[in-house]
Amino acid sequence: MNKEIKYRLPAEWEPHKSTIICWPHQKKDWPNKFSPIPWVYTEIVKSIINGELVRIVVQSHTQRTKILRYLERTRIDLTGIEFIYAKTDRGWMRDSSPAFVKQNGETIAIKFTFNGWAKYVNWKKDKNIPSVLSEVLGLKMVEAKHKNKMVVLEGGAIDSNGCGTLLTTEECLLDNDVQTRNPGFTKKDYEKVFEKYLGIKNVIWLGKGIAGDDTHGHIDDLCRFVNKNTVVICSEKDPSDENYIPLKENLQRLKDAQLEDGSKLNVIKLPMPKPLYFENLRLPASYANFYISNYAVLVPTFNDPNDRIALNTIKEFFPDREVIGIHSVDLVWGLGTLHCLSHEEPL
Repeated sequence: MNKEIKYRLPAEWEPHKSTIICWPHQKKDWPNKFSPIPWVYTEIVKSIINGELVRIVVQSHTQRTKILRYLERTRIDLTGIEFIYAKTDRGWMRDSSPAFVKQNGETIAIKFTFNGWAKYVNWKKDKNIPSVLSEVLGLKMVEAKHKNKMVVLEGGAIDSNGCGTLLTTEECLLDNDVQTRNPGFTKKDYEKVFEKYLGIKNVIWLGKGIAGDDTHGHIDDLCRFVNKNTVVICSEKDPSDENYIPLKENLQRLKDAQLEDGSKLNVIKLPMPKPLYFENLRLPASYANFYISNYAVLVPTFNDPNDRIALNTIKEFFPDREVIGIHSVDLVWGLGTLHCLSHEEPL
């Protein structure tokens, strides 16, 4: 272990100073479905603002004026809103934002390179988000490098318990044929990066992500920590569903996994909603894409019988927070939901 590094990646349930979102403006992300999306975002803001500041990235003064109309019509307290002006390609703040770590009580912004999930061409504005946020928030920014190269990593690819254990997938980070982030990187390379910049002592590698995930295996659609020793993982009961075998294999890996102190994980199954499609494209509908704010846990719902089961399962681990279902049938047409669009700033 490198004893000089004292960074720690906080867990999402630890106190936030703010939640950062980017107001939607890329209509192509929701083909023929964009009109309800600002109202979904309004509901998200309304559910978060009771417990923390909401920072909204906007493209212009004109867009800010339009946003205020949405917020005012739902009687949201505007004193809890702060606008940040920055040009972006899209609005998936989980992936383009820096990782916020703690060092001796100070928050540091770790800049990983964002390249559009090694898939899309419209990312050159989004790659500047770490610099924008670190300046606006008054934070020191550190660039993550390994073997003299900038490291490509999205926030949705990792999840941590705040105590030194991190979850990720082989499909996302190790596939050298599809959406390759860092060509030639091995598990040891990533583990060195995680240790150096995030203070991670222990990495739990799962296999494949869920069907329909265009990020190619992000962990935040698959498996999440809900406390320092418990994870919830998506589980599919239908043997004919394409998620059935990969999810079963991931469940087995978790049963064999250990935490940073050598203890076993507490593993809880989270149901999957019925498959959702846009034309012939399967959408990444998953209850695991929830977001933990100071006041509430926001959980995507899909007009599905399993909505209630998912909400109740998650509620067991957050008795002091409201657990709020956010209708996400329209939102998931953008190939992401609540966790994908938000990023916490630790207190």
